[in-house]
Amino acid sequence: MREIEKLQAAAAHLRQELPGTPELGLILGSGLSEAIELKDERCLGFGAIPHFPRPTILGHAGQLCLGELAGKKILVQKGRVHYYEGRTMAEVAFPVRLMKLLGVKRLIITNAAGAINEGFSPGDLVLIKDHINTIPDNPLRGENIEELGPRFPSMNESYSPRLRELAVRAALKEGLELKKGVYLAAPGPMYETPAEIQAYKRLGADLVGMSTVPEVIAAVHSGLEVLGLSCVTNMAAGIGHSKLTHEEVLQVTAERGKALIRLVRAIVREL
Repeated sequence: MREIEKLQAAAAHLRQELPGTPELGLILGSGLSEAIELKDERCLGFGAIPHFPRPTILGHAGQLCLGELAGKKILVQKGRVHYYEGRTMAEVAFPVRLMKLLGVKRLIITNAAGAINEGFSPGDLVLIKDHINTIPDNPLRGENIEELGPRFPSMNESYSPRLRELAVRAALKEGLELKKGVYLAAPGPMYETPAEIQAYKRLGADLVGMSTVPEVIAAVHSGLEVLGLSCVTNMAAGIGHSKLTHEEVLQVTAERGKALIRLVRAIVREL
């Protein structure tokens, strides 16, 4: 079965189970699924959606939820799958492409990230202005899905300048500090070595994580307007002095998740 046929089957199922046309998509990263409340929320587990990949990582709820946020119809992906779980890039990109088929035009992607920039601290909210990809695969590799986008999409403005300006305004109105930075996607699942972090710093990275970039590539290819937000959970290896753990990531996102969702809600109000 071609990938577009899998996507169409999943879209048809979702239109029956979660009727309504979302104008906005939201992907919630590690530990952030519990922080959001939607009006008239209806959810479906990933396992109940044909061909939809299921997450295996603690802190990823594994639900697709339709509801209202700040008066806008929104489709929220609570949890994600990653390349390091052994997933193909087609599986990692599947949820984003499905959102496109369901009518989503704008996508907000969130993540938990380690700080390379020493001006950042755990708990900071960061607006992603660009990215560097070191994951050794790409969701666009192989046969192009012509129904979604062109063979050679431009990544020049992957993170919408319009949405970034809007996010800055929303943060000011909410009294939230919003820093800016370049996000680097590493393959994982191990945390990086201090030498790798120093190399990434020389490349111009401010943040490091194990997600987001494949989703952004798929979204840009599909013509979606993208906004990326990171929650800093720790200082990267060699920058901080503590041993890195996933439990630390979940603890910080639990503490700062409400602030991030407050920001997302303010952004959605501005759209």
